[in-house]
Amino acid sequence: MSAKKQTHRVDGTIIEALPSTTFKVMLEDGREILAHLAGKMRMYRIKVLPGDKVTIELPYPDADRGRIVYRKK
Repeated sequence: MSAKKQTHRVDGTIIEALPSTTFKVMLEDGREILAHLAGKMRMYRIKVLPGDKVTIELPYPDADRGRIVYRKK
């Protein structure tokens, strides 16, 4: 199976914006992780600000780093 198929998607809220399109995100289960923007979000210049609700892909359920793949409206 490819690496993209083995990801776990969770929802969260942006807490803080850090350099290099990296963000601190509070997940729904109360954990705080670091996440970066996915390539398509950079390509289409989708802006993400603190307070936004986002969907994050984690390589496995207890990961502490992930990537932001969707910004909810």
